[in-house]
Amino acid sequence: MSAAPTRAGFVAIVGAPNAGKSTLVNALVGSKVSIVSPKVQTTRMRVIGIAMTDLPDGSRAQVVLVDTPGIFRIAKRRLERAMVAAAWQGAEDADAVALVVDAERGLGEDTRAIAGKLKESRAPRFLILNKIDLVPRERLLALTAEANALLAFGHTFMVSALKQDGVADVLAAFAATLPAGPFLYPEDQAADLPMRLLAAEVTREQVFLQLHQELPYEAAVETDKWEERANGVRIEQTIHVQREGQRAIVLGKGGTRIKQIGARARHELAHMLERPVHLFLHVKVSERWADDPAHYRAIGLDYEP
Repeated sequence: MSAAPTRAGFVAIVGAPNAGKSTLVNALVGSKVSIVSPKVQTTRMRVIGIAMTDLPDGSRAQVVLVDTPGIFRIAKRRLERAMVAAAWQGAEDADAVALVVDAERGLGEDTRAIAGKLKESRAPRFLILNKIDLVPRERLLALTAEANALLAFGHTFMVSALKQDGVADVLAAFAATLPAGPFLYPEDQAADLPMRLLAAEVTREQVFLQLHQELPYEAAVETDKWEERANGVRIEQTIHVQREGQRAIVLGKGGTRIKQIGARARHELAHMLERPVHLFLHVKVSERWADDPAHYRAIGLDYEP
């Protein structure tokens, strides 16, 4: 008996900051591969999530999703420029591109600029209106027409990634677009991200979730040590901030805030790794980490002198 035919390829998920790209990728994969927070520019690197699905013709598809940093028109700081460059590189290398739009916010200047640049792409284009549960249907229809007037999309989908409404249809459409070929990753692999880096992202998410009103998004987390033990895994991480006042915020009175961040990150990591996690966090003032080429390489970004 011959094996079922297979399809595989890359789909870049692009959009303005906070459009819900990471939430959509997590929903499509069916597990957490990208961090999510209310803070703009949470995703810094190109996170690759891997989704498997069956098609009506009997073939099986592996959809490799590239969750890119949010693209914005005016990138002033070095980190912002590196993030935007990573996003466009992800879009250029993909077999298909999906533009995610926050339906509640509509087509802002950043989204319009992205649509303009996507005109240069020859890859199949998808429009995904996200957060539809927050918008009246009449507004969604008008937004669809407005977006397609800017750029002709091959497919338009209306979803609520947070509620996983409409996500299965999106995955099926992505899969059908991909070329026939062997799988690019093992079938049981959900992400192409080193565990040390993923662990740092989980902790960084907790920093943002608990301090997003108090701390700039420049805060960084690095995994310093990863030691497998008989009773679980010991992980040591450093949270980098740029000023002493920010260090005090992360620590909290009597160390209460850092303990809470650590407890929540530890719980999530234990769930992801399916074994006990012993997490130790340190907070360090690193005024110029945003100018350190080694930090950019560690999170998969190019450093521009």
